[in-house]
Amino acid sequence: MSVLSAASTRRPGLLDRARARVGWLSVLLLLVILVAWEAAVRMLDIPAIVLPTPIAVFQALGEGLGTGSYLPHIAVTFTEIICGFLAGAGLGIALGILIGQSLFLERLLYPYVVAFQTVPKVAIAPIIVIWFGYGLSSKVIITAAIAFFPLLANTIVGLRSAPTEQIDMLRAHTATEWQIFRMSRLPQALPFIFVGLDVAIVLSVIGAIVGEFVGAKEGLGFLILQKNFNFDMAGVFAILLVLSMIGVGLHLLMTTIQQRVLFWANSNQIHLTGL
Repeated sequence: MSVLSAASTRRPGLLDRARARVGWLSVLLLLVILVAWEAAVRMLDIPAIVLPTPIAVFQALGEGLGTGSYLPHIAVTFTEIICGFLAGAGLGIALGILIGQSLFLERLLYPYVVAFQTVPKVAIAPIIVIWFGYGLSSKVIITAAIAFFPLLANTIVGLRSAPTEQIDMLRAHTATEWQIFRMSRLPQALPFIFVGLDVAIVLSVIGAIVGEFVGAKEGLGFLILQKNFNFDMAGVFAILLVLSMIGVGLHLLMTTIQQRVLFWANSNQIHLTGL
């Protein structure tokens, strides 16, 4: 018993040190890539219109953020991302619960959902812009269409992953379908749903930019097109860096929420990996 307790107390410290080492190695790898990029551009004398140096990119980023010219576009794109993500995730989870609870609805609706998913969103984006205009609505719809399917698929798989023995035991104790859903199916589905949320929040960044590329009057995608038209490659890379930071920030936020909500699942996962 004392050996197990000692191992359990040492494990968090070991995990923290391992994560710190990985973090420092990741930062070191980034520095190596930036130095190699800078050296390659200078040694090969690559024109700035083809590939800017990291120094030029960070200068453009500092200028855009310092003057505040990026901030209105960041606010527009961030609003599109969040609204589209919430709409797509809500619809995906709701429809996933309905389909996951009913084999009839799965056979009736799921083929059409898959058919819609196979249609490239870039192809239908111009149609959505024509229907809903160049404002916020069309970008939210395009983003929601991209974020929808990961939540739908993961919700269905999660609900179907509930152990049959557990469901049979609940039914033997006269549990209603709602009680079975609340006590068995939903807890089993939550890890899958959060995986879908993590994927969808990152894809929402892509969806917002696709919508702005097709037709927009503001936003980071609109700003990329402007910089590209003016052959300002450093500005284009700076905006891409901003988009990457937004995506990484949203991913970290979703990971933090998942750790708070699914603390029991995370502890089990740590225990298994420790073994």
